[in-house]
Amino acid sequence: MVLGRRGFLGGTTAAVLLSGSGVATGKGTGPSEVFECDGMSERDWEVFVGAQDLLWSRPPTQYGQAPFLGDGRLGSVVYAEGNVVRFTVQHADVQDHRTTGGSQFGVCRLPVGNLKMTAAGTVTAVDWRLDLWNAELRGTVTTSLGVLTFAAYVHSERSVLSLNVTATGAEKPVLEFVPAQAIPPRADFNPLPEGYVLNPAPVTAADGRETLVTQALNAGGQTATAFRLITHGRTQRLLLSVAHTYPDAAADKIVLKAVREAAVLGGRLTMSHRKWWNAFYRKSFLSFGEQRLQSFYWIQLYKVASGSRAGSPVMATTGPWLEKTPWAAAWWNLNVQLEYWLIHGSNHLELDSIASTLKDNQEQLVRNVKEAYRHDSAGVGRSTDRTTSNAGTLYEPGTGGTGVKELGNLTWALHNVWLSYRHSMDTRILSDVVFPLLRRSINYYLHFLKKGSDGKLHLDVTTSPEYGDAPDCNYDLQLIRWGCQTLIDSAAKLKIKDPLEPKWREVLRDLTPYPVDANGFMIGAGVPFTVSHRHFSHLLATFPLMTVNWDQQENRALIEKSLHHWMSLEPAHRGYSYSGSGSIAARMFRGDEAYAYFVKMFDTTKRFPVLENTMYTEAGPVVETPLSGAQTIHDFVCQSWGGIVRVFPAVPSAWPDVMIADHSAEGGFSVTARRAKGKTEFVLVRSRAGEPLVLRHGIEGPVSVVAPVRYHDRGDGTLEIPLRRGQEVLVHPRGRRPDLAVRPVAITTPGKPWGLPA
Repeated sequence: MVLGRRGFLGGTTAAVLLSGSGVATGKGTGPSEVFECDGMSERDWEVFVGAQDLLWSRPPTQYGQAPFLGDGRLGSVVYAEGNVVRFTVQHADVQDHRTTGGSQFGVCRLPVGNLKMTAAGTVTAVDWRLDLWNAELRGTVTTSLGVLTFAAYVHSERSVLSLNVTATGAEKPVLEFVPAQAIPPRADFNPLPEGYVLNPAPVTAADGRETLVTQALNAGGQTATAFRLITHGRTQRLLLSVAHTYPDAAADKIVLKAVREAAVLGGRLTMSHRKWWNAFYRKSFLSFGEQRLQSFYWIQLYKVASGSRAGSPVMATTGPWLEKTPWAAAWWNLNVQLEYWLIHGSNHLELDSIASTLKDNQEQLVRNVKEAYRHDSAGVGRSTDRTTSNAGTLYEPGTGGTGVKELGNLTWALHNVWLSYRHSMDTRILSDVVFPLLRRSINYYLHFLKKGSDGKLHLDVTTSPEYGDAPDCNYDLQLIRWGCQTLIDSAAKLKIKDPLEPKWREVLRDLTPYPVDANGFMIGAGVPFTVSHRHFSHLLATFPLMTVNWDQQENRALIEKSLHHWMSLEPAHRGYSYSGSGSIAARMFRGDEAYAYFVKMFDTTKRFPVLENTMYTEAGPVVETPLSGAQTIHDFVCQSWGGIVRVFPAVPSAWPDVMIADHSAEGGFSVTARRAKGKTEFVLVRSRAGEPLVLRHGIEGPVSVVAPVRYHDRGDGTLEIPLRRGQEVLVHPRGRRPDLAVRPVAITTPGKPWGLPA
């Protein structure tokens, strides 16, 4: 995000003022003579992001109430229980490595422990703020003996938890780390498997000025936690780090080094932490007039950056914040995919740990299929550890039996990576991750597609995630069709002459049509969608794959009745049912209908609403649902599927004023635009990759276009503009010189802060 003033339409090419006809009508002018944009100062940013902060005037005693901190690996949720403030200490790397027991008991995540701040007196009040701008939890705990003033954060890059506590009066708090037993969280819900041998107890010892806690595992490897307590008068500072290594037992050296380096940095540790987060927020901007939902959006950006970084483990169902849960693993049949959609439009590909996880674990993805298929195939099961393993292999269609028969999870995950490619146009993502793994993922399907008597290719029984089994399952057919077309397009982009291309084209030509009935998409052949269900996996072609979309007139009735039928069967709906239906309706360009679905996520009369801290639980915490809600907001304000950038395509009437800046769109475009009183005032698009721009600007009536090149007007509000890398185009209503200042819009619907405010 630009912080000062800059000239738009930069470069040496003169800008030409063009009319809606596509013919130059104005004199060419230099870039400095056209328009300038007022950016937001750092202080403006701090004030705006600060207005989204979470507040607590009551003690948070439950997961859905509590503040949370993290760096993509080390995570902490903060509770106030009696006279104890408890900082959970969990780490995304920490897991078991047994060869049996699957993702629930074999390679599941394991707990680490708790950092406790115990007050000497009785707690009478709390006053806390989660400062999003600086990613710090600050506040006071008032007791019968005095006041504890504290500040805590997980450093943005060093995986160190810092806690400062200053006491007044007669208050003398005690800070201590209490390790947890390394036992599967699933044991709280189901008995341990027969013959399960518990891991040994953790060992605590002093190592110089640090205290070191080591946890050995029966299967090998080590978890280590180190901390140092520094006292200056009435102030105590505790620095803590966690690491996990496997198969080596070398985590102790890593954490001791991390704590010692942090201690040497002193105040510079806090400064570098804040610098990272301040720069993070400035990469894009979004503001609209509904305060509580605007705050929700910015909290999700904080959450995803606290929960994930490229190179860190892909987020498990709880993110790095391991809690009591039956799902102490990563789920690949929806959860992982939904967690990461918001990183694309918000311009935060530095958080894409799906791409890095798949790239770094390609050998394991191959091992996830049976040996007979490993020469050309790969896959991922329903739930796995951070390396994509669940100590099992993918189902073979046609072999019968019970259990999970999901084949499409890797293909769907690769769609997320493909979106990262499309938003960046970085061909390394395409060549290093998407193409080689998608080729293997589709190859696995090719082993089982069989030509029927109708001349069409069919797939034996597989599982539609969590709904049930069916032949010609739409979950798979829709992913196969997207995958084959994407392989063809990717090979062309990478200039690869692949011997499998004729087979991919055959599949596109001969694959059996998607099973449909009077209610729209079925689960599969002979299996209608008749039972209320939270998943929209039978609708992937409509969202997010967009291979069946609203621009296709022949498919509109199918999309509409499929969505409405799914939503009409309500009892089993959950939070992401409403973010998903909101996104589908938004991609039908129906803003008010999309908004009506979306806000049900927050309806406290529903069984599972978004909670006070914007987290979400069902049988246990599941982090993907609120994060997917941020993508629904993106779908209201900017869409870029099908090669067209659409600005404000589905803004609900409840939001007459909207501002976006540096919003990332497919094709490598950056979009800045403002809407006021229900009308678009300007659209500015910058090319970061040199791809041809097709822009549906959404401005009613004649427009003026300021661009460095000639363009073509399709006549339906869509412009074709051949921008080169670094070039920009400005579109606005003709006859009005737009105000290009980037600033928050006025709040028209006030709302209370998230957390537990007064």
